[in-house]
Amino acid sequence: MPFTVGIDIGGTKISAALVTRVGQISVYNEVSTPATDPKAVIQTVITLIRRISDIAASQHLKIVGIGVGTAGQVNVETGTVVYAVDTLSSWKGTEIAEVLSTAFALPVTVDNDVNAMAIAELRFGAGLGLTSTLYAAVGTGIGGAVVINGQLWRGANWSAGELGHIPAVWNGEEMCNCGQGGHLEAYAAGPALARRYYKLKGLEISPDLRPVALAAQQGDTVALSVITEGAQILGTVLAGLVNVIDPQALIIGGGVIQLGDLWWIPFEKAVHENPLPASRYISIKQAKLGHHAVIIGAALSAWEKLT
Repeated sequence: MPFTVGIDIGGTKISAALVTRVGQISVYNEVSTPATDPKAVIQTVITLIRRISDIAASQHLKIVGIGVGTAGQVNVETGTVVYAVDTLSSWKGTEIAEVLSTAFALPVTVDNDVNAMAIAELRFGAGLGLTSTLYAAVGTGIGGAVVINGQLWRGANWSAGELGHIPAVWNGEEMCNCGQGGHLEAYAAGPALARRYYKLKGLEISPDLRPVALAAQQGDTVALSVITEGAQILGTVLAGLVNVIDPQALIIGGGVIQLGDLWWIPFEKAVHENPLPASRYISIKQAKLGHHAVIIGAALSAWEKLT
């Protein structure tokens, strides 16, 4: 049975697996992302692919292509990163497809990681059977993807779906990881909620949201208000986008949704409170494929290139 290799390159870890044409994964491996040096990151990816290739060869499995989902904006025609923020600050200009196709003599596709997530959810997850969807991944940052007529819309400059950099608060003091103040990511991403909580409590600032979640579950009013406010800000902004795009569904993934109803209820309420019908009646779904979504979506893109 042939496989493609799906790869997820993030700011903290790089993961990869073999993926069948129908999205089944095996031989999963992950490693920590080595700082932000592009050469070190690429070498780590190559080492990871070789490790998986060796396992595949020992099991007489055939690899026919490589698909990559990565943080940053990607020119999918060339497989080159055209813009990146501080999670991989030197990533811009990295010719991922060229390097990997040379190293392995295989066809390579490269796309933004949330675009890859959206592809996976559209084919096998929460977007199955839908043709127009807006995706948001809310975790250490906020990413997005737009599907129209069953196809990803990447935009004229490969930046369609960059939800995290929408201005959410004019002249906001909180800084986004792109270096600008007032962006949505600076108020609604996981680390932003954590920093807001620690600041209000007079504690040492940390991006770790887990103690905040625990405090909220134990009734800490500051933690509850921070989580509620972040959910409301995100819901209000996404409601505006829903009114522009008018998709069949809004699909939410990422680590922040693990906060459960403490976050989900005020988020959903903020989306539906918008007076226009598109957001008032929009179906809001949780992504189904979890941390494997980017790997699956990237691998599916490689399969599509092959066919």
